[in-house]
Amino acid sequence: MSATGNRRTWNTVTREPWNPIIKESLNAIDNHIQMYVKTGDPWHFVQADKLRDYVTDLKDWITEQEGKNI
Repeated sequence: MSATGNRRTWNTVTREPWNPIIKESLNAIDNHIQMYVKTGDPWHFVQADKLRDYVTDLKDWITEQEGKNI
């Protein structure tokens, strides 16, 4: 949910199957950052960064695909 308590109310056929994967990837990023803070192990920071790149690339790809389907 957003800061106002409203969930996103729109979706597309292209975006829908990817939403759960994006959500879990964001959860994994949070977990890696928590572990990095807790342990100081830089491996967790690197993994969080890789996941951020993946999510960014995936969202860009989804946007491109949606543009093709207009």
